[in-house]
Formats: sequence, C-alpha cells, structure tokens
Amino acid sequence: MKLSRTFAAMTALACSLTAPAQEHIPAKVEIPFNRYYRYAEMEEWLRKIAAAYPEIVELRNIGKSLEGRDLWVAVVNNPRTGPDTSKPAMWIDGNVHGNEIQAGEATLYSLWYLTKAQGHNADLTKLLDNYSFYFLVSQNPDGREHWFMDVQNSSSSRSNRRPVDNDRDGALDEDRPDDLDGDGSITQMWKQDPNGRWLRDRDDPRIFTRVADDKKGEWTNLGSEGIDNDGDGQINEDGPGGDDMNRNWPSDWLPDYVQGGAGLFPFSNPEPRAIGAFILAHPNIAAVQSYHNAGGMILRGPGASYREGIIPGEDLRVYDEIGRNGEVLLPYYRYMIIYRDLYTVHGGFVNWTAEGLGVFSFTNELWSDAKYFQRDGSSDDTRRWLFRDRLQFGQTFTPYKEFDHPQYGKILIGGLNKWSSRVTPTFMLEEECHRNFGFTMYHADQMPIVSWGRTEVTKDAAPNTWIVTLEVRNEKLMPTRSGLQRQKGIGVNDILTVTPPNGGSVDAAGFLSSWQDTRMDEIRHEPARVQLPGGIPGRGGVILRFYVSGREGEKVVLKYTSEKAKELTGGVVLR
Repeated sequence: MKLSRTFAAMTALACSLTAPAQEHIPAKVEIPFNRYYRYAEMEEWLRKIAAAYPEIVELRNIGKSLEGRDLWVAVVNNPRTGPDTSKPAMWIDGNVHGNEIQAGEATLYSLWYLTKAQGHNADLTKLLDNYSFYFLVSQNPDGREHWFMDVQNSSSSRSNRRPVDNDRDGALDEDRPDDLDGDGSITQMWKQDPNGRWLRDRDDPRIFTRVADDKKGEWTNLGSEGIDNDGDGQINEDGPGGDDMNRNWPSDWLPDYVQGGAGLFPFSNPEPRAIGAFILAHPNIAAVQSYHNAGGMILRGPGASYREGIIPGEDLRVYDEIGRNGEVLLPYYRYMIIYRDLYTVHGGFVNWTAEGLGVFSFTNELWSDAKYFQRDGSSDDTRRWLFRDRLQFGQTFTPYKEFDHPQYGKILIGGLNKWSSRVTPTFMLEEECHRNFGFTMYHADQMPIVSWGRTEVTKDAAPNTWIVTLEVRNEKLMPTRSGLQRQKGIGVNDILTVTPPNGGSVDAAGFLSSWQDTRMDEIRHEPARVQLPGGIPGRGGVILRFYVSGREGEKVVLKYTSEKAKELTGGVVLR
C-alpha cells in the first residue's frame, strides 16, 4: 500500500501509539486495562481523571439513561489555545450496545491516554492544542450494567430496558432466558434425539458437530437456556427490553416492523435524545468515532444500498484514505462499508452523524478472531479450543450438566459462556485499546487547520482603489465543509469578512481558479462578506480577489470563520 503524505507525516505518532512500551508517559491516574469495569466504576475513573487534570478536563452531565444513570461527557480541551467550541472537535464514544463492553474500555483508554500525554508527548500535545475532544464512555449504561449483573450470553443485553411486547401477547418482558444451571451465563440446551442433526464428539464431548443433510445425528440443539415462563408453548420469546440504541437516530430511520429495535420514533429514547442534543449544540464537531464489537472492522456508511450515492466523491476520498491507513495501524481489521460488507442499518448513530450531519464518521468493530493467534484467516475450532484451554484456562466454558427440564425432560445444559466470544480476552485488552486509540488520533489529526496563504496588494487604475488578492489554505485532509454539507446545505457556510478602512468600501469581489487567472468569478451579493458553501478543500486552498477603496497605508482587516475550523484573523496594508 502506498501511504499518503499525511500518513507518512504521522509516522512518529503512529509508532508511539502502537508500541506503548517504547516510552513511559507518567499518569496521575493509573487504570488497569486488563479487566472490565461496571458503569459505576467507570464513572469513578472519569471523576479521578477530571480531578487529576482539571486544567484540560471538564465533566458535563448531559442527561440520564432510561433507568436514571448519568450520561457524562468528558470535554478535553487546552483553554490556553481557546474554548473547546472555538476549535474543530472530535466526538468519541462506545458501548451503544450493552453487551459490547470493551467499547467502553476503548473510550476510557482514549481519554486516559490523551490526558496523561498532555505536556509529555509532543504529537498528542499538539493535537490537544489544535483540537478539542468529547468522550462518552457508554451510550448505553443500562445495557452495560445488565450485561455484568444479569445472566447473559455474549450477544444479549444489546438493547436498553424499555419494556417491549416482543411476542405481542399483551404482556411485557415475561419470558426471558433462565440460568438453569446457575453458572451466571446463558448457555445452550441439548437433548438426545435419534433424529437429531448433531453428533457429539467422542474424543472431546464439549464439541457438537452438525451432520450432513442426508445423515442422522444423535442430538438436537434446543437453543439458549430457559423455560416457558408464561405457558404459551414458547421459550425465551420475550426477554427484557427491546429498543436497539443504534437504530433510534433520525437518518433513514424506519419503524420497528421494518427493523426490530427501532423504537417508537427517532430520539424516542432518552440516551440518543441527550446525545443528539449535545452534538447539535456543538457544530464544531468535525469527526466522529464510535466503538463497537466485534469482527475487526473499520466501518463507514451508508447504511442502506439505496443511499449509496449520498456520499459525494470528495468525501469518499477522505474516508478511503483514513480507512485504508487504518488497516495498517490495526492488523486484522478491514475497512468496510456498512450496507455492502456487513448488513443494512436504518437509523444508526454514524448514519446520522455522517449522512445526516455530514461529519466524517467511523465505527470500529473491536476484536477479530484472527487476533487469537495473530494470523490472517479465521481460526478453526481446534485452534480456538487450544486458545480457550491454554490461554484462558477454561474460563469461557461451562461443563455440561444434566437437567430435568419442565418442557423437554432430561437434557444437557452448558457450553460457551458470555465471555467466550465478541469480548476481547482481558490479557489482550490494552493493546486492542491502544491501537484503536492510535487510529482515532490519526483520524482526529485530519481535521481542518486553516491559514492565510499568499497575499498580494496592487494599485488599481482608479483613484484610491486597490486590488487585494489572497488565499485561504487548509493543510489537513478534511475540508472545512464536507461535500455532503455543501450539497445538502447542512450547517452554516464558511464566511470571509473583509473590513475596509474607515471611509473605504469593498466594491467588488470574486473567486479565482488560480493565481494566473485573469477572469474573476464575481460575487454579486455582499462582496465584503463572502460565503463559501464548500469551505476550504482538504490540502488545498481558495483564492479570492477584492477591489477595495481606501488611502495608501491604511489597513484592511480580514476574518475567516467556519463551524469546523478555528477562526482566522489577519490584515493587509494598502500599499
């Protein structure tokens, strides 16, 4: 892969971020990242970080979850270079699905490492001088807490806890899975059956193998542990909750009968509503990173095939460069498109931020099976069992037990528990967090930085009239306004204001395609206040020409404002 100029320039940062042992950056708060934390513990870490770094960290309570847990946004900003809202900002969150717990640790790690690096690591200090950051460790604290405290499997507790009548029998959440063997997880139920579709391995009875269609097995899989709690002849058909927090956002939202978990309407749940209000109140957010699990993916939108053309080509070039370089920083991760390479998503969070707001947004699906043995390709069952036995020491498996089931009679219960998949093994967690933090900081470092480029002042033939030609440049990959923002009219246009000397005026203005251009694309409305719907392109500039009246030696004041770039001021002298 041929790396971009920006990526090459970031080599020092990438190297330092992907090898934490290279240098010791002292921390005022030491957080062990070889374990997982309940939400109350994460809140305590947030408070400790804010107390340790009060000059750059502020905790803001933006609302409460459905069950009343506080939603804390950690605002990280260097006030010596301006307020957080005066700079391009990055939103970083995780754990929108309750069971995707390492996404919370990845967000906490990112906050922890960035704050401790202030003043100790030149690259990260510079990032914090140029940009601000908003961290939310868990979009779904209720789901996270229930994953830890209730019996679950690796994929349950995904939703929040708003009661939903999944089986439409008039009762709510009345038939959930049951931990029949008392191991703390929801495992599998098996019953001997001469017409079954599964065979039990004679050498390793933990393993069941499905037989070919024309063969008979000896066992039937009865699904997840549970009994018929409501007497309707079904098992586990109406568990707790049901709203998927990653289907409750406005962009391309479709109702529950089209996509389960969508909620009553966009923003119907308090958590998305609070997060959405914060993001809308901070139009300086120029980049979004949302951590999920699992599969080793760097995902971008769109979420549905019929929206394929919504992202303009100039934005795709930004996504492609960041995503492809992300594959280098994150071994065994693939840069993918949500609808094409994963599945269709309507009303997802990054669908809203990317497709609805025009913000460059990625979802990282943390952890890949290939990382079990640090090799490409899926690990086969033999290798996985070796990993479980010799590196996890059997902690992810519950031995099978006989159980007298009220509906099925004599069965076996056991198998892989909730820690067996999706969740990064704890001894590998810190590296997973660190590499994703490195990718996210690389993403953040592409946010716009504008500056004045070449400027020329020449005397016009008319008395006391001057020709001021100037360039506004952007050194970073991301434009100050994305192509989607320009096309859809999202947000406020960038504005270049030219204030003439007292008694003077700006009589005409226009755009030039190059410094050699003799023809000007005239701006007919408000030449002293030029709107730029397309902003300043990434790694490029915009050239403008102004005809200004004033006396020689007087000063013309210049100001460039943008929602997603720091305000730029300057001036030129008429001579």
